[in-house]
Amino acid sequence: MSEHIVKAFTEQLETLSSTVAQMGGLAEAQLADAVDAIAKRDSALAERTVAGDAKVDQAQQAVENQAHRLLALRQPMAVDLRETLAAIKIAGELERIGDLSKNIAKRALVLNREPPIRLTQSLARMGKAAIGQLKTVLDAYSDRNAVGAETVWRNDDEVDELYNSLFRELLTYMMEDPRTIGLCTHLLFVAKNIERAGDHATNIAETVYHMVTGGYLATDRPKADITATTNVPFNRGSS
Repeated sequence: MSEHIVKAFTEQLETLSSTVAQMGGLAEAQLADAVDAIAKRDSALAERTVAGDAKVDQAQQAVENQAHRLLALRQPMAVDLRETLAAIKIAGELERIGDLSKNIAKRALVLNREPPIRLTQSLARMGKAAIGQLKTVLDAYSDRNAVGAETVWRNDDEVDELYNSLFRELLTYMMEDPRTIGLCTHLLFVAKNIERAGDHATNIAETVYHMVTGGYLATDRPKADITATTNVPFNRGSS
């Protein structure tokens, strides 16, 4: 392969990596804005976050177009192939985080019309943890840092534990005062979306680890979300 072709190939890979990083920045900002829109009761920010999802979608299309062109014209092998395929996978995870952020922002528009509730601050803490996971794994991608990616993978239970705690608090609120059921249901959906965003960050970590090392992390990562198996002792009132 001539020096010119090698240089052009390297530049295309670097451009692809840069586009993924830019998309990551957009998704991270979307998630942070969505959480802030609830914590600060900022409906204008929520509306901007909903509208901003289109930019994340466009970035995904750009990543896929660049990657497909590389695959078709350059036929990359070994680490170059892993990097190209990883870009497509990561873009898909980031697009889902963008969607989840849009969903959170839509809930914020509803919540901000209701009286404030203390548990929105618990949501903010959970959101901060998920955003931290996303930032760390995006840094691991940019630095080609397998250790950083594995750290994110192993720390997934932090967001899960915050979700479990908030889940129990919200159930207690609803049982003590049925008038809060509607409001708390919105908060539960928000909390679940944040938890899922953390899961997508962990999926990115698995992809980054494989991209860098060619190996795989363990099939089953630590999961601390127990809400799917929680037996809720709702008391049935007399009719």
